[in-house]
This record gives sequence, structure tokens and C-alpha cells, in this order.
Amino acid sequence: MREQPKDYGAWATLGLGYVEQARTNGDPSRYPLAQQALDRSLRLRPGNDPALAGLAALAAARHDFTGALRYADQALAVNPYSERALCSRIDALVELGRYGEAAQAADAADARRPGVPVFTRYAYVRELRGDVTAARRVLNQALASAVSPGDVAYVATALGQLAWNQGEYVSALQQYARALRADPAYLPALEGRARALDATGEHTQAIREMEGVVARCPLPAPLVELGEMYQARGGPGDRARADQQYTLIGTWITLARASGVDVDLDTALAAADHGDPRAALTAARAEWARRHTVHTADALAWSLHVNGRDQEALPYARRATATGYRNALFVYHRGAIEYGAGRPAAAHQDLSTALLLNPGFSPLGAHTAHTILEAVK
Repeated sequence: MREQPKDYGAWATLGLGYVEQARTNGDPSRYPLAQQALDRSLRLRPGNDPALAGLAALAAARHDFTGALRYADQALAVNPYSERALCSRIDALVELGRYGEAAQAADAADARRPGVPVFTRYAYVRELRGDVTAARRVLNQALASAVSPGDVAYVATALGQLAWNQGEYVSALQQYARALRADPAYLPALEGRARALDATGEHTQAIREMEGVVARCPLPAPLVELGEMYQARGGPGDRARADQQYTLIGTWITLARASGVDVDLDTALAAADHGDPRAALTAARAEWARRHTVHTADALAWSLHVNGRDQEALPYARRATATGYRNALFVYHRGAIEYGAGRPAAAHQDLSTALLLNPGFSPLGAHTAHTILEAVK
């Protein structure tokens, strides 16, 4: 950029680089730099599709999915074959809860630009609708076509996550190992492997590996997971170690908010179990007002539950599981809410289903599910 300051394409590439850097390092302070680079690209060449596609990716990274959809559509109006814009459009529709349209967008993207980025999104749309068989088939096709180490790691990790969601820990570990052979430093695979190890009883190794993930990328999800691993272990000083992870979530949320990220969903998920229940409910309601997805429905249901409002929570818990998405945590939440709402038979069925689907879905949640099942025998 110093040598070619008027190269609009290079400015767009730099902006996307900052977005990717923020994603891989968990550092939201990169987002303002991305905004500056992409804006400069558009000043140099108004309406250029790489910059518009970059703005779509940036908006999605900041959880502004309405903006992501708008920029993706603008980029596609210029270049209907922009892979980045096609993928961002699918992402935005998924995160807005418009699953039917997301499926259509995935079909269109597959017809225009088939490849690993599109295949993985196509598979996720199918998984959200409960079609695990189709999702696995598409991901295996994507893995067969993957050439670069980055693509192999990305797709194998997606297959590992899909297996994890079905409680298939051996298969998940095999896929994570494949990803890490391609890229030994690939954080999503390291994080997934730590979860799978914990579910198989390898708690010490799981904690060690999750500590490594958090040291490199202190995002809310691995911070919560590590904190709960400490709590579940229950050794001397483990409660203090867990609390330290939960405190770090607040630090990340503050930094992300200052960098223009909508953090209401992260706030709701973390605060519901490990913070202020009232703050969790406020954040969940704000996020639900923006978008109706299975994830926001689950977050709102659980936030209502921890505030003692199970009757109000129940419709949202049911909505979170209505698409057929096989997520044991969602089913567990629904079961706990059924129990709190005075529906023991329904609670027994849901909690049994969650533990059958993925018995190690959460270091703490699985224990609570067993406890409630004992109470409703």
C-alpha cells in the first residue's frame, strides 16, 4: 500500500485480511482497520465488488447481518460470481433466521461458484434443518476436492463438529486429527479436539489443550468451555480458575463492543450461566428483536429460565428445536425448562434425548441433566 496507494483492489484485499486476522486471533480491534481499508478502496473505485464483498464479510463478523446481506447483494449486482459475496449472503440469511432463503442462496451459490467455501455453507444449512446425512455427504465431497492445507483443515474440522454434535467422538477426533495434520496450528480443530477429549474422559489433556486455545484466542465460547472444565474437575483452586475465565469474557465483550461488534448474543450466553441473569435477559431480548434464529431463540429461552420465567421461556425453547437441528444443548435447555414449568414427563423425554444424542455436550450441563432425570424418575 505504501508503494501503490491508489490500488483499490489491494486495499480491498487488505481489508479482508484484517477481517480474517480478527477471526483467527479473536482480536476485534482489527475491525476498524478493515473498515478504513475497505472504505478507501471504495473511494478509489466506487462500487467495486471486492470492497463491497469485503464490507459484507466485515458486517457479518460484527454481527450486523442485515448490513451483511445489503452489501452482499450490492456486490452481486456488480459481479454475480463473487464467491465472497455469495458466501456472505448465505451467512447473513442463516444468521437472520431466514433458513428457506438461505437454502435457495446455497443452491444458487453452488450453481455459480462450486467450491469448498460454498460446500461447507451448503452443508450447514442442511444440518440446521436436521438433514445430517446430506450435510455429511456434502462435506465429504468438499474434503475430497480440497487441495490446500487450509481447505483440508477447514473442511475436516466441519466434519469433526458435525460428528461431535451427534455424539460420535471417535469420528470427531479422527477428523480433528486430519485437520491438524494439514495445519497443526488450526485453532477451531484444536478447540474441537479439546471438547471431544473432555467428553471421552480425557479431562486433563482436554484442559491442557483448551488452555492453549484460550491463550491464543480468548473468545467467549472457549473461555466458557475452559471455565466449565475447571468447575467440573473441582480441584483446589479450580473455582477461582473458572471465575478468571468468565471475567475474561467480560473483557473481550468490552473490547468487541468498542470495535463495533454486536455482542448481545455473546453476553446472553455467557451471563445466563456465569454472570448476571438480568443482564443476560436484557441482551437476549435485544438480540431477538434483531433476528429470529434457533440460536437466539435458545439464548432467550435460557435467559428467561435462569430468571425463573419458565412458562414464558417454553415457546422459545420449542422454537429453538423446531427446525430439526440436532443440538443436544438446545434439547437439554428445553428439558430443563419443561421441568421448571412443571412438565416432568416432557422434561424426562427431552433430557434423555439430549444425553442419548451427545452425552458429553457440556461439562456442567450433562451433570445437571442427570440430576434432573433422577428427580423425575
